[in-house]
Amino acid sequence: MHKKAKFSIIPVSSLFFAIGFLAIGYGMILTFIGVYLKEAGSSNIAIGVINAAFFLGAIGASIFSQKIISSVGHIRSFAVFASIMIIGFLGHSIYFNEIFWAILRLLSGFAYYGLLIILESWLNEKSHKTNRGKILAVYTIVFYLSTALGQLILNIDGQNEDTLFIIGSILVLFSVIFISMTKIKEPYLEPFERYSLPKIFSIAPLALASSFIGGFFVGGFFTMIPIFILDNFDSIHTVSIFMTVTIIGALISQWPIGALSDKLGRRKMIAFSSFFIMSISICFMLLPYDELYFYLFGALLGVGIFCLYPLAVARANDVVDENKNILEISRTLLFAYGLGSFAAPLIIGVGSYFIGNFIFLCFFILSLLLGFYALSRERVADEDMSVFVNMPSVSGVRSPNLDPRQDGA
Repeated sequence: MHKKAKFSIIPVSSLFFAIGFLAIGYGMILTFIGVYLKEAGSSNIAIGVINAAFFLGAIGASIFSQKIISSVGHIRSFAVFASIMIIGFLGHSIYFNEIFWAILRLLSGFAYYGLLIILESWLNEKSHKTNRGKILAVYTIVFYLSTALGQLILNIDGQNEDTLFIIGSILVLFSVIFISMTKIKEPYLEPFERYSLPKIFSIAPLALASSFIGGFFVGGFFTMIPIFILDNFDSIHTVSIFMTVTIIGALISQWPIGALSDKLGRRKMIAFSSFFIMSISICFMLLPYDELYFYLFGALLGVGIFCLYPLAVARANDVVDENKNILEISRTLLFAYGLGSFAAPLIIGVGSYFIGNFIFLCFFILSLLLGFYALSRERVADEDMSVFVNMPSVSGVRSPNLDPRQDGA
């Protein structure tokens, strides 16, 4: 009889340090790009296209990066992707041109998600059935706290635009140091089947819709809400604090929303979260812009938009029978989430060029539709429900392997 293995974070601490530094740099630069472009006089349409290029690179990484990693190994691939990301960051400070910046964002998105795939593969290598949930929980906490810290860096006085790109590059280099010294063996990346979105929609339609709309909300939040704040407050300080409190709100809400969804069901919680987002969107559109209320509504917005993707994965686990490969379905849901993140800055960028509150009008319409759609779906019996698992809002295609629910699939 085997003794239950005790969970220790020390063997994977280098991976979490690397994730932390990457998330700080990722969160800071992703927000700052829109701020810089707005102050440089770029239109909302151009800002949306440039930011969408980042998520297009992320989609490309989910398709092509695994071949690179399998060919040269994890550590060398990490160095390659980190180098590409640093080139992308520093390239912004060399020459300002909207087309050139879109190319740099494409490269940065490809590199960042390639780095996540490597880190998640290593985490999966060091995890097993008894500690996988704890590792994923620590991953979630590290990601949210680090991303929030990245927003606060925007608020440092006395820095010029180039300084932030240099800081971002330094943060990525710190992650390379931790990975270069890791003694964790390189895992084998097995090929996986890619499900079509129509096929997944026929199996778990509410999960797929929630993943796409959740990606739209989070992608829109990081890329276009800073533009909305600058239009109304003209303050980087406000951008920094708003983004920070929203992400902290997202982190704090993960566990209570998960517990409620285990008790009430995913369908009701997806509907509740959607109508909650709809209500907060109305507040943003109708109430006067006092900073204190603005921050409060930001924290509440984080409670709603960041929980949709983990709720979608939980819903898929609830409705998929034992003959289906839930791991591949989870990866397809993540791909749909990426498509939503890609679509958000494009649609919001065009719409906000004509309508000032277009981002929250989008949030209102999509959350309203998702809420009623969730209520129209069939309820899952209590005995067929899985357990909710917290997960980061931004993940690579290997993150479903860390889901402890896959062990029973």
